[in-house]
Amino acid sequence: MYQQAKRLSKLALCPVLMLLSLLSTGAWATEGAPQRWQLNMTPGVTEVGAKIYDLHMFVFWVCVVVGILVFGVMFYSVFAYRKERHQEPATFHENTRVEIAWTIVPFLLLLVMAVPATKTLIEIYDTDDADLDVLVTGYQWKWKYEYINPNGDNVSFFSNLLTDKAEIANSEAKGSNYLIEVDEPLVLPVDKKVRFLVTANDVLHAWWVPALAVKRDAVPGFINEAWTKATETGVYRGQCAELCGRDHGFMPIVVNVVEEAEYQEWMAGKQAEAAELKALMSKEFTMDELVARGKTVYNRSCAACHGPAGEGGVGPAIAGSAIATGPTKGHLDVVVNGVPGSAMQAFGGQLNEVDLAAVVTYQRNGFGNNMGDMLQPIDIYKFKKGQ
Repeated sequence: MYQQAKRLSKLALCPVLMLLSLLSTGAWATEGAPQRWQLNMTPGVTEVGAKIYDLHMFVFWVCVVVGILVFGVMFYSVFAYRKERHQEPATFHENTRVEIAWTIVPFLLLLVMAVPATKTLIEIYDTDDADLDVLVTGYQWKWKYEYINPNGDNVSFFSNLLTDKAEIANSEAKGSNYLIEVDEPLVLPVDKKVRFLVTANDVLHAWWVPALAVKRDAVPGFINEAWTKATETGVYRGQCAELCGRDHGFMPIVVNVVEEAEYQEWMAGKQAEAAELKALMSKEFTMDELVARGKTVYNRSCAACHGPAGEGGVGPAIAGSAIATGPTKGHLDVVVNGVPGSAMQAFGGQLNEVDLAAVVTYQRNGFGNNMGDMLQPIDIYKFKKGQ
C-alpha cells in the first residue's frame, strides 16, 4: 500500500506544480502572440488551434483535480493517523475493492480524455478539400514557398532573414523584430483552408507557426502534410523548430494573413514578377547592370559565409580565390552544384538564371579580382542543360 501510494503521489505532483506555475505567471492569457513571461500555449487564430487549446486545458484541469484528490487523501491520512494520536495503521494487503477502484477510475478518466483527443487529432490531420496548396521547402538557412496553382502558373520565392548583420554582431541596437523578420513573408488569404506540403532540401528542419496551429517536420525526400485556416488577418511569426545547423536560429517564418482581395492583388504582382523575370532571360545585360545586381544577390546569399568584402569567414575568401579567378566553368560548377561535404550549398535551385549570372560576374570582377569577363542568363541556362 505504501509503495502504491508513493507512486501515485509522484504522478500527482506534476499537475500541482503546473498549476502553481500557471497561477504565478499569469499564463492563462489568451492573446494570439505568446509573451516572454508566458508558459502556457495560446489558442491562436484558427478554429483547430482553439480546439487544441481547449483540449489541453481540459486535460490539465483533470490532472489538477486528480492531484488535489490524491494529495488530499495523503495529507488526511498523515494527519489523522499520525503517531501522536496512537492510531493503529491498517495492515491489510492487496485489497480487492481498492485494486478494482484504482484500475477502473483511471480507465474511465482515460476514456474521458481520449474521446475529445481523438476527435481533435482526426481534424488536425484532415487536409482534404483545401482551397490553396503551398509547398514549403527548408534550406540551410531559409525557406522556399511555392504556390501550386491548378492552371500550372505556379509562384515561388525564397524567404530569408532580414535582420541586419550589425544587429547580430551587437554593433547596432537590436530592433523589435530581431531575428524574426524576413524579406519575403508568406501571404495567405483569410478564412481559406491552406494545405502545406512540407519537405527539406538538405537536412532536417521543422516549419512551426504557433498562432496557425502548424508544426511539421521538413525531411529530405519526404513530404509531410499540414493545414491551417486563419480566421483573423494579421502578421504571425514562427521559427524552424529543428536544430538544423550552426545558423538554426537565423531562419524565421513570417506569415501575412490578408483579405481575399489583397491576396489576389499580391498574387497578381508575383505572377507579373515571374513574367518579367522570364523576359529578362533573353536580355543582354551590360557589365554595370550585372555587377549592380550581383552585389545585391551576394550581400543577401553569400556575404554571411564569404564576408561582406569577400574576405572569407565560415567559407573561403572570394578575393583572390582560385575559383573566382580560375576558369569560368569551374566557378559556375561550384556556385550551381555546391561542394559536397562542405558548407557550400548548391545555389542552382535557389537562384534564378539572371541572379546566378549576376553574382558570378560580380565575384569575378569585384574584391580586386578584376577578371573582365561576364556571364549572361542564357549562359547559365546552357550550363545547366549541358551538365
